[in-house]
Formats: sequence, structure tokens, C-alpha cells
Amino acid sequence: MKKIKLYIPVFLLVLTVIACKIDNYPATDAQLYGTFLDAETNEPVEQDIIRGSTIEFIEHGYASQTKQVMIVKNDGTYRNNLIFANTYTITPVRGNFVPTEPQEVTVKGETQLDFKVQPYIRVKDVKIEKVGTKVVATFKLQQTVINKVKKIGLYAHPEPAVGEPIRTVLADQEINTVSDPNKIYRLEIDVPSNSSNLKTGNQYFFRVGALIDAPESKFNYAKAVRLTL
Repeated sequence: MKKIKLYIPVFLLVLTVIACKIDNYPATDAQLYGTFLDAETNEPVEQDIIRGSTIEFIEHGYASQTKQVMIVKNDGTYRNNLIFANTYTITPVRGNFVPTEPQEVTVKGETQLDFKVQPYIRVKDVKIEKVGTKVVATFKLQQTVINKVKKIGLYAHPEPAVGEPIRTVLADQEINTVSDPNKIYRLEIDVPSNSSNLKTGNQYFFRVGALIDAPESKFNYAKAVRLTL
């Protein structure tokens, strides 16, 4: 019994030391934020918040070189408020833009890092409106690479993060061609035919997107438009 009584305080002391070590880990002390900007127009490059562009970053000073990931918001911005001040290798990957080279960045305090990128497609001159019982979208496409445009789509959802993976209703079209920058594309959604998902009198967000035929490419978008049906 005496031995057991002796072991218990020692065991508690070990637990206390371990707990103190855990509590003494340094807290994150920096923030990293920025925007994906079109290198030509300086406008934000719209994204999908699900299955969209991501940012891989590797913190220097560790042998493991583990890649961490930041998600990009649908408006093309990102922010990480839980990062350590240090030097990082940062690479945007699997995006809707021509791949970019990794950057070595020193993060300290509140650090802004914008990415100037070349989007695969610019969705231009967008007009989305309710015409009778339909929502009609007209737009032009300006592609910046020689690949074919695989698909275009008009997407509807109650939330502004609407896009190909977040939609309750869609009207899409496979085109598989190099787009004519002067051609006006037209997509429409019939509201009565989708009455289970589009209620008259309610507000919804509509967004036009186009997908280039390139490895791991993502949709390029125009801004979402809110309509009352």
C-alpha cells in the first residue's frame, strides 16, 4: 500500500508537467490575407468556395515540410488569422487561372499577399434578369488560353456562394469550342418548371460560369446577381 501511495503523487506530478508543456505551446501571432486579382483588369477573380481554388503553404524551419491548405472564398479573397510569424513557401493550386510559381513569403503581424493571376476565362457583359416566367442570362466570354471552353452554366441558390457545386437549379450547356469574344451566349431557367426550388416572391442569387478544358481547372464566374422572383 505504501508503494501505491508513493506512485500516485509521482503519477500526478508527471501529468502536471505534461499539461504545463501543452499549455506552454506558443499561440499563433500573425494573420495572412489577400485577394486573387486579374493581372490585366485588377478585378477580383471569382471562385467556388467548394472545390474551388486553394492555397498550399509550407512553414520553414521544420523537417517534415507538411503542406497546409487555405480555402479561397467565392469573392476571390482569403484570410488566415491563425498562423505563426515565420517564412513560408506559398502556392495557389488547382485554380481557375494559369498556374503560378511558388512564392517565399515572410509573414509577420497582419500580412497582405495578393495574387495577380491570369484567369482562364473572363465572363463579360453579363446581364441576368427576369423575363416573363424565366430568368435569362446573356453574356460574352473572353478566354485567355487556346484551350476549348468546355461548359457554360447559369446557377441559382438562396445563398450568394452560388455556383456549380452550390445550386438548387441550373441551366448549363456543353459547348466544347474556342469561344468567339463577340458572341452573346444565352442561358435561361424556367421558374414554373422549377417551382419546388424557386418560389415566387422569394429572393435568389444567380451566377454565370464557364469552364475551360484544362487539367484540374475550375469554373470562372461573374458576380452573383440577386433577383426577386
